[in-house]
Amino acid sequence: MASKPRDKTVSIDEVVSRLSNGMTIGIGGWGPRRKPMALVRAICNSDLQDLTVVSWGGADVGLLARAGKIRKLVYAFVSLDSIPLEPNFQRARQHKLIPEVVELDEGMFHTGLRAAAERLPFLPARAGLGSDVLVNNSWIRTVASPYPDEDGAHEELVAVPALKLDVALVHLNRADAHGNAAYLGPDPYFDDLFARAADRTFLSVEQIVDTAELTGDTPVQRLLLSRIEVTGVVQTPNGAHFTSCVPDYERDEKFQKAYATAAAGTDEDWAAFHERFLAGTEDDYQAAVKAFHEEQA
Repeated sequence: MASKPRDKTVSIDEVVSRLSNGMTIGIGGWGPRRKPMALVRAICNSDLQDLTVVSWGGADVGLLARAGKIRKLVYAFVSLDSIPLEPNFQRARQHKLIPEVVELDEGMFHTGLRAAAERLPFLPARAGLGSDVLVNNSWIRTVASPYPDEDGAHEELVAVPALKLDVALVHLNRADAHGNAAYLGPDPYFDDLFARAADRTFLSVEQIVDTAELTGDTPVQRLLLSRIEVTGVVQTPNGAHFTSCVPDYERDEKFQKAYATAAAGTDEDWAAFHERFLAGTEDDYQAAVKAFHEEQA
């Protein structure tokens, strides 16, 4: 008799309890798009520290930096789009609050995740050649292709090191209890690559549904993660806020502006924002955001 897929549903607190100090954590999404913000907020309120964070960054990086959780940051950019430079990240960089920083070309970042996903120590790439990425990261090596071109020359390539992840955190629109998950928006970003590059993946979703709903009105090609890649799945409605999670919701520009204003303000400004929105549970956060928009109406 065939065994049934196991139920992998967990709570936000259970996810955080399975993380430990010093871990390398990859965070899916893209800038201000479909970030696992509920999980990020929980990490900020935890005792975790000395993390290595790997991200195409947005407010996830900003919040973790402001909370003093990051020992090492590996990133290609950290932006809120309508606010080009994430203000908490900007503050952390200007005041040298992140001990170690590795800034990569976007192509190199992608190649590093691919290498980790394929369990290779590195992959060759042209991205980064002739740029200051190699000047600022002198530990990154180049290699000569073993295959000569038509002129007999051996092309020099960047040996992009694998971005190995202990844990990946990603947010998608729908999943079943077993960890199969789908995106409903126009772009999968690279969430599947983060999952394959990690030893374990924790997934937050807007809604946990029956498996049949994933393959019914949802096109099969939007099934992004298989249950074999997922360690735990947590239902977190509005869990990507204030980043976008289309078609469920767009980015919350009003709230993002309030966040950025507080982050760029005085320590007292940030403390007030933190106390109102970030000091409590995820339910507290969602209630505070609702009250914020009622005030703005």
